[in-house]
Amino acid sequence: MSWRDFKRKVQRQFSEYLEIPGDVMLDLPKIILVGNIQLFIENHRGIIEYTPEGVRVSVGEGEVAVTGQDLMLRNILPDELCVEGKIRSLSFL
Repeated sequence: MSWRDFKRKVQRQFSEYLEIPGDVMLDLPKIILVGNIQLFIENHRGIIEYTPEGVRVSVGEGEVAVTGQDLMLRNILPDELCVEGKIRSLSFL
């Protein structure tokens, strides 16, 4: 087990013990998908790429990529954003 895996495991156990949500303690994004028309991402680190066909968002240890049609960014806040349009796929990079 690598140091990184060990650290993540300890943080997860500590989070469970203190009943702190995992997305807060482990610096994980919280993603809410409403059908295929709206996507909320909380705890993001910024927008990497934005086109009407794709959005890439930096999160914790990687990226979230959204592909679709007529995508628009809504409600861009320092730690939350909303993507609207016809969402075809969501992936973690």
